[in-house]
Amino acid sequence: MSAPAWETPLPAVPRARGWRALSDRQRGWALAAILLLALAAVALLLPWLAPYDPAAIKLSARLRPPAWEERGTLANLLGTDNLGRDVLSRVLHGARLSILIGAAVVAISASFGVLVGLVSGFAGGRVDTVLMRWVDIHVAFPGLLLSLVILVILGPGPGTVVLALALNGWMVYARQMRSVVLSVRQLPYIESAEMAGARPARILLRHVLPNLAAPLITLMVLEFARVVLAEAALSFLGVGVQPPGVSWGLDVANGRNYLTSAWWLATFPGLSIALTVLGVNLAASRLRLALDPREREKDFARRLLARGRR
Repeated sequence: MSAPAWETPLPAVPRARGWRALSDRQRGWALAAILLLALAAVALLLPWLAPYDPAAIKLSARLRPPAWEERGTLANLLGTDNLGRDVLSRVLHGARLSILIGAAVVAISASFGVLVGLVSGFAGGRVDTVLMRWVDIHVAFPGLLLSLVILVILGPGPGTVVLALALNGWMVYARQMRSVVLSVRQLPYIESAEMAGARPARILLRHVLPNLAAPLITLMVLEFARVVLAEAALSFLGVGVQPPGVSWGLDVANGRNYLTSAWWLATFPGLSIALTVLGVNLAASRLRLALDPREREKDFARRLLARGRR
């Protein structure tokens, strides 16, 4: 006799698990991982990677092309600029500065924005109204204009760039965290903790904050890419990093007058910016799948449906 239908075991369905779920899209993930690891390696190993001092001027070697062109030499692999400075050394030093500024801005703006979002979403009422109106007023100001005003008043430099970009970036964390807190606060285990007499600070730290990890990490990675672009834009406009400092945006600005005669001056710093932003964005999309079970299951269901249609 055959077993009843309700006792017949269902066929096992493979489930996506953690990082293994990303193996079906390993090309994008591998590219993102390689680019981000390269950035980290540049930041840590820069003193051994850069062949020359990026600010060393050598007019006798000015405007040398990359090594693979006719007048190029292996001594200057990516050529030299209009002052004879090694382009490869400047690109490597610019990577380190971009990473440091991006990390500092993300850390400062995320810390303040998460605090505002947690308090606003958990307290509710007038506190929520006042904090969100403050966020709305801050968002109403054009970010680039506010950054320019801050840099003009305080003076250009890496420290003021970090301050200006952090002041323009905390609002997105506040709004995102508030929305997550509002959804998490309605869950039964939060209500049980409140009925058990747990203090608000304990509820926020032990029960609410762990649920914010996945969206917060993804948002921080995306904001890092935005900060890299913003810092390059400010340096390109001449209000960010100043000579003899090294920045990708500053090198693109210096090379714009030589686009027809010395294309490498602006091309390699520009490519560095583009590849960095591309790698960070790819990493953010993969992190979202890896850290959020709901997004991971949705992606897995979409791929199963796509396979079934073939």
